[in-house]
Amino acid sequence: MKLDPSRAFAWACLLAMLALTVVPLWVVVKTALTPSQDVFSQAAQLWPDTPTLRNFTRVLGLVSHEESLAMGGSGAEVHFLRAVGNSLLFTGIIVTLQVLTSSMAAYAFARLRFPGRELLFGLFVASMMVPGVVTFIPNFILIKDLGWLNTMAGMVAPFCLMSGFGIFFLRQFFLSIPRDLEEAAILEGASPLRVFWRIVLPLSTAPLATLAMLTSINMWNEFFWPFLVAKDETMQVLTVALQSFKSQTPQGSPDWSGLMAATALAVVPVLVLLFLFGRKVVESVQFSGSK
Repeated sequence: MKLDPSRAFAWACLLAMLALTVVPLWVVVKTALTPSQDVFSQAAQLWPDTPTLRNFTRVLGLVSHEESLAMGGSGAEVHFLRAVGNSLLFTGIIVTLQVLTSSMAAYAFARLRFPGRELLFGLFVASMMVPGVVTFIPNFILIKDLGWLNTMAGMVAPFCLMSGFGIFFLRQFFLSIPRDLEEAAILEGASPLRVFWRIVLPLSTAPLATLAMLTSINMWNEFFWPFLVAKDETMQVLTVALQSFKSQTPQGSPDWSGLMAATALAVVPVLVLLFLFGRKVVESVQFSGSK
């Protein structure tokens, strides 16, 4: 069987990209399973000689400080469960509000007629090209003036309203819903808001779930904004707590095995979402992109 050179090149590129994606995750898992005292001596090995789960018990706070030091820990501490709770609350609030506001705005752009609709929609789409870092300084000044530093309100405020991507993504799907369904409901006396809640949203569970999942992944990994506005230890989300954990060097060097164990645990929710809904996300994006 003759191998097509172009197909072979494509497969080689795919395998190279797969390796670039998987190798860092493999290093994280391998280091998390390596005893702290063997991290540097076994750095070149593919698998630790004596894999252990003690690094996970340390970062989860299941052992005392003295036991942690005896296991080879650096003495650094991370309040992992509290940081996970803050991340879940931070992500949950933003996903709920952003999906709700984006769906309402997208339906208005898809079905309602009002002056300047196309211009306003174009501005929302153009907002996707504005780097987020551009808005950090004015947002920080506003949050500081409101007295929302080190509060959950200050962390979620810049993200809680509709996004340009969310509006564009949902609008493309709403345009594909047959108008006959909505017109029949209107003839029965339903208002546009009732049509939206009782007909459009139940028919749009797949794209809504896709948007919720993409937003969840982005917010779960968000670091810079929570780092700016919530430095208090009790308000730290997981990404900020991991950075704080890395910067602690009571024994002269970071606790790399503990840090990798915490990082591996932090990745688990994202991997679960991808395994459960990854195919749905690809199908929904392909459907909206083809419209």
